[in-house]
Amino acid sequence: MKIAPTTVRTRRAPVFAGAALCLALLAPAMAAPPDLPPLYETQSGEHHAGKVIWAELVTPDLQGAERFYAGLFGWTFTEVAGVRAGPGSTYAIARLAGRPIAGLLQRDAPAQGHVQTAWLTFLASSDTDAAARNAVAHGARVLAEPRSYGRRGRQAILADPEGAVFAILSSSNGDAPDLLAEPGEWIWSALLVHDADAEAAFYQDLLGYEVYDLPSDDGREHAVLSSDEFARASVNTMPTDAMHRHPHWLNFVRVLNAGDAVARALSLGGRVLVEPHADRHGGQVAILADPQGTPFGVMEWSEAGAAGDAK
Repeated sequence: MKIAPTTVRTRRAPVFAGAALCLALLAPAMAAPPDLPPLYETQSGEHHAGKVIWAELVTPDLQGAERFYAGLFGWTFTEVAGVRAGPGSTYAIARLAGRPIAGLLQRDAPAQGHVQTAWLTFLASSDTDAAARNAVAHGARVLAEPRSYGRRGRQAILADPEGAVFAILSSSNGDAPDLLAEPGEWIWSALLVHDADAEAAFYQDLLGYEVYDLPSDDGREHAVLSSDEFARASVNTMPTDAMHRHPHWLNFVRVLNAGDAVARALSLGGRVLVEPHADRHGGQVAILADPQGTPFGVMEWSEAGAAGDAK
């Protein structure tokens, strides 16, 4: 199995399903689903079930988010006309060197309350409807029913058995090739839960992953979800002092130097949630929050790394 993370060419939901609930409003807010652009401009001819192929940010300050991520990763942004999730909403596509990286949805806070900012993780599936049915049969909940979105494909938003929010997407133009992410691209995704073994089994049943145990020196369980002989994501037991936290997905962007990325994020108004430290592959990782409080990770990468034992 190749452990090197793969690029998504276009992609941690925090402690609540705010992203899913806001994105789910896209459907009822319009008579017909919005004509979202495809993830890739040409047909890839490839399909990689379980690969993380997209991510979308829900934020109350789209311009502020654009300034932050542009300054941190060099992303550029294009607003997509006609995509609305109610009053005060705007949708934009983030790009790196012209390649789609992620979607950003502005959602104004209601008069009473606030918008729960979040990055929503999208997993590839060849059949969104079947995957949604299978997920429900194994203890998940549907937050947004399967629906086709213009030229993008068919997607559904789900909460897994522990409540971690994610999306399933059958991309109309196929999935990106399995290439190592460039700096500024999404490189890895991690699921943090209370019962890593049960959650790994859920996603294995859902998308056909092979599950590999990883060696652990912290007394917690860690596993890799793999498909097509590529590592796609990890499932990790949360620390015991985090039992009050809601299970969630966390996405990482590749950087050349995590320390430099942290300093730049701070200068742009972000916060450090976890200081840079060495991960099991030898590079440095850190967890940050953008100025609106949305968590995400940064990760250095080398070709080193090893698999565990397959389950």
